[in-house]
Amino acid sequence: MSTLHVCAADGAAVLVEGERIAALGTREELTAAHPGARVREWPGILTSGLLNPYGPEILEGTYHPDPREADMYGTVPIGGERAREIFRADPSRIGASARRGVQRLFAHGTVAVAGELRVRAVLEVAQRSGLAFAARPDRLPGPVSLSPRPLVLLPAPTVGGPARFAVFDVPDRAGLVAQGAGTCVATVVAGRLVYRGR
Repeated sequence: MSTLHVCAADGAAVLVEGERIAALGTREELTAAHPGARVREWPGILTSGLLNPYGPEILEGTYHPDPREADMYGTVPIGGERAREIFRADPSRIGASARRGVQRLFAHGTVAVAGELRVRAVLEVAQRSGLAFAARPDRLPGPVSLSPRPLVLLPAPTVGGPARFAVFDVPDRAGLVAQGAGTCVATVVAGRLVYRGR
């Protein structure tokens, strides 16, 4: 079934069929041309999605606690030596942590990561999730973050290209730069809605 993603701020629309983008245009153009498509309406703007250059740091070097562990570890990601201690004590935790880390990346509009993943369990999680892999930029944008600054946007979606994009609840790209990736309301990877904020 075709899905039409429509954004309120700029009127942009993307038609997804399977794992590919079938058409780009305005809501009016695409609803007229594809009346049977399921319509998903979003606030804000649709972009190509983000590249997070800190793949290994976020997925291998950070422990993402399970909500059921809140009493022991809290709810925010744990990095540094404390994360290494957790993984040394129970190496099986790294795969589950990586799955939760991928969900956090999706919640920030990330559709691709950079950096070499060396832990097999983490690499398998990232590959299964549909995240794309890219080369690291020559200069990293600052401290490790789910919303690094400056944000690294991937090339614009194209007809026939992979259905991989994100929607941010901001009025325009300047708003995205100012407010950051925490404004993500939806992320689509391989044509699947992998994150929905509201």
